[in-house]
Amino acid sequence: MKHTAPLLLTSALLLTLGSTAHAKLQVVATLADFGALATQIGGDHVDVTVLAKPTEDEHFVDARPSFVVKLRNADVLIEGGAELELGWLPPLLQNARNEKIEIGAPGRVVASQGIILMNVPVGATRAAGDVHALGNPHYMIDPIIAKTVAQRIAQSFAACDGANAAIYDTNYAGFAGTIDTKLQEWGKAMLPFKGASVVAYHDSWPYLAHRFGVTIDTFLEPKPGIPPSPSHLAEVIEKMNARKIKAIIVEPFQNRKIAEKVAASTGARIVDAAQYPGALPNTETYVALIDALVSRLAAALGEQ
Repeated sequence: MKHTAPLLLTSALLLTLGSTAHAKLQVVATLADFGALATQIGGDHVDVTVLAKPTEDEHFVDARPSFVVKLRNADVLIEGGAELELGWLPPLLQNARNEKIEIGAPGRVVASQGIILMNVPVGATRAAGDVHALGNPHYMIDPIIAKTVAQRIAQSFAACDGANAAIYDTNYAGFAGTIDTKLQEWGKAMLPFKGASVVAYHDSWPYLAHRFGVTIDTFLEPKPGIPPSPSHLAEVIEKMNARKIKAIIVEPFQNRKIAEKVAASTGARIVDAAQYPGALPNTETYVALIDALVSRLAAALGEQ
C-alpha cells in the first residue's frame, strides 16, 4: 500500500503528458473565411477562434483584450495580409508576444503571400480614398485562390503538428476536389451573364467578377471608404439607367438605405452579399458562401 501514492502520481503524470501530446492545435484566424478553411482542413484536431465577426467591416474590427489572450496562446495564426487587417492586428500581436506566430514561423500563415493581387495602385495618394497600396485584398472570394490558401493552411498545420500531417493533407485534398467540382457548377450558372454589368457599394468584388466574367466598375462610393454624396449617386443612377444595370451588391455593414434609393430610381435589384462565411443564412462553410453568392447574383441578373 505504501507504493500506491507514487504509482498514482506516475499514472497522473503519464495521462497529463499523453493529453498534452495529443492536444489540439490552437488556431486563430483573423477573418471568418480563413476560419472556415481552418476548420475544414483541421477537423477535430484544431480549435479555431475567429477574431472578426462575419458581418463586420474587416478594416475596422473592434480589437478586444481577449484577442491578445487568444493570440498569446495560439499555435497558428492565419491572416489576410496585404493591409487587410492593418488597422487593428499589429498592436494585438505586439502585446501577445508569441514566437510561434511571428513572421516566418511555421505557425504564421499570411494568406496573401504568393497571390497576384488585382488593382495595385500606381502613385495613389490619400486623396484617392482608402486605397490599398499592395493591391485589392479581397481575394478570398475567388475559389481558386481560396484553394491555394487552403493548401498553405494544411502545410502550416502539418508543420506544427506532424503526427496528424496525413489527415490535414487528406482534408485539403477533399476541399480542393470539392472546389474543382463546384467550379463547373458555378461557371455554368454564371455563363449566361458573361459580360453583364453590376454595381457594388464598395470595391470588394474584382476577384469574383474576374472569376465569373461579370463587370463591376461602378460603385456607390465615389472613392473607396468615402461615403456616397448626392451628386455622385446622381451620376451612378444616370449611368445605371443608360447601361441598363439592374443589380447592386451590398454587404451587411454597408448602408442599405442608400442602395435602396438607387434601386428605386433604376429598377435594380439589391443583391445582399457578403465576403465571409456565416454572414448570410446557411453559409457556415466557404463552399456554401460561394453557392449563395452565385445563386443570388444569377437570380438578379436573370431578371434583366
